[in-house]
Amino acid sequence: MSDTSNKKDTGINRNLTSYGDTEFSKYMRRAFLASAGYDREDLSRPVVGIVNTSSDYNTCHRQMPEMVNAVKRGIMEAGGLPFAFPTISLHEILTSPTTMLFRNLQAMDTEEMIRAQPMDSVVLLGGCDKTVPAQVMAAVSADVPAVYVPAGPMITGYWHGQRLGACTDCRRLWSSYRAGELTGEEIKEIEESLCFTGGTCMVMGTASTMASLVEAMGLTVPGCASPPHPTGARLRSSVDSGRLAVELARTRRSPSKILSRGSFLNAMTVLMALSGSTNAIIHLLAIARRARIPLALDDFNDVSARVPVIADCKPAGVGYMEDLHHAGGIPVLMKALEEFLDLEAMTVTGETVGELLSRTDRPGDWQTTIRTTGKPLLPAGAIAVLHGSLAPDGAVIKAAAATPSLMKHRGPAVVFDSPEDAVNRIDDPSLGLTPDHVMILRNAGPVAAGMPEAGSLPIPRYLAEQGVKDMVRITDARMSGTAYGTVVLHCSPEAVIGGPLAFVRDGDTVELDVEKREVNLLVDRDELERRMAGFTPRPLPERGWLRLHRMHVQQSHLGADLDFL
Repeated sequence: MSDTSNKKDTGINRNLTSYGDTEFSKYMRRAFLASAGYDREDLSRPVVGIVNTSSDYNTCHRQMPEMVNAVKRGIMEAGGLPFAFPTISLHEILTSPTTMLFRNLQAMDTEEMIRAQPMDSVVLLGGCDKTVPAQVMAAVSADVPAVYVPAGPMITGYWHGQRLGACTDCRRLWSSYRAGELTGEEIKEIEESLCFTGGTCMVMGTASTMASLVEAMGLTVPGCASPPHPTGARLRSSVDSGRLAVELARTRRSPSKILSRGSFLNAMTVLMALSGSTNAIIHLLAIARRARIPLALDDFNDVSARVPVIADCKPAGVGYMEDLHHAGGIPVLMKALEEFLDLEAMTVTGETVGELLSRTDRPGDWQTTIRTTGKPLLPAGAIAVLHGSLAPDGAVIKAAAATPSLMKHRGPAVVFDSPEDAVNRIDDPSLGLTPDHVMILRNAGPVAAGMPEAGSLPIPRYLAEQGVKDMVRITDARMSGTAYGTVVLHCSPEAVIGGPLAFVRDGDTVELDVEKREVNLLVDRDELERRMAGFTPRPLPERGWLRLHRMHVQQSHLGADLDFL
């Protein structure tokens, strides 16, 4: 996209509307802004855009208008001129069929508005799962000086003396309800206790994970990931971010001057130490490709093998994001991980990671939420990347949230051809499922379905009622970062384009061996080739985003971005 402004233009004269007369474009811009009360004194200041994802459909961002005002205050205190503008806002629970289908659309929307409108720097406000990677992808591609501000987590609620938080506890209690352990009235009471305030899920799901990783990459003010949404600490970090954005406008310190391979390795280190969401793998791969920084799926195995889990947060632990905040947040976590980090990696503040950590204390003995690497919550290996005949290009499993006895398992397959097929049949006793079965969910990858969080299939009701809590599940879909269980995810290539999952049949023997990093279909090669010979690709949708997405989306091991971005 061309920029009709002189490259030396700044502030309100950047990215001029094309009239064939540069001075007329500037004159018209001043005239229309005068109608909004701006004079030439105002318009002489650095302009800072504020990406505002407030939406009645996004409860995670309920108090974002307050955050926008706080950012504006910081910008004006530092001598800048703030301009907030809306973009797509994606809420996990209120978007059909899945927000992942629209992550790349939000990234495009955000990037194009940053490029099209005049701004010397930009503050990105998001939080709910896909809003964070979408906005960072956009900022990296636009390469305008940028600082990120997450919405922040909810504060926990209570029910019958139990401390509750979305959404690991959502899943745990829903499983209890399906097993007949809770009544309809009790589950109604729980519904009104799980999401106690505005903000993102307060366990180490995708929202908390991505906020933490963006801080670890150096794209936020220090300590910005963890303050809860409704708190003064969240607003103060918003003000700090506004002030920093004006400095960035003047120094022109853009993402390309900050991000390095070390930045991504630091994010991966924090991911493993948090036992964070497997979704982060797809998002980090996509962001790295935007930044033209080499990063591959197997890099995650290398980091996972070295870094223990030291954050005690659900679903791997028992705590919540607000506990992590009170324990010192990501700066203290990174201080505990100092031996594993690239301390020369730059941050948006203009200092290196090492310089920031030189002023950070190690975890205090008074708390147990952030452990030391010498006394971790769990050993190294929180997330494992698998290969094998069911996933030639890779798959992932969150080993820290899996059942140890199922990490090496061989059993007969039962195949569900789509998330809808699973919904319709999974509780049917005539399937004859046992705890030894391996449930296969296919046609739920990036091309087929936008890659929904459908991989953590529920335990069939009749088995749940017998006390069965976990089974091996294998899929080309994702699962929520708040979920738990022995679930192999992101099998690549996916079934709908002829990946191996497409050729599994009921009764086939499937073997999972996490220690060997393998997931295999134990079927004779000649038989498999006979099945493959009958494969027919699915036709494209007729129109709209879904057609464009299916035509251009890449596989999960490449980050599921669009190939032309």
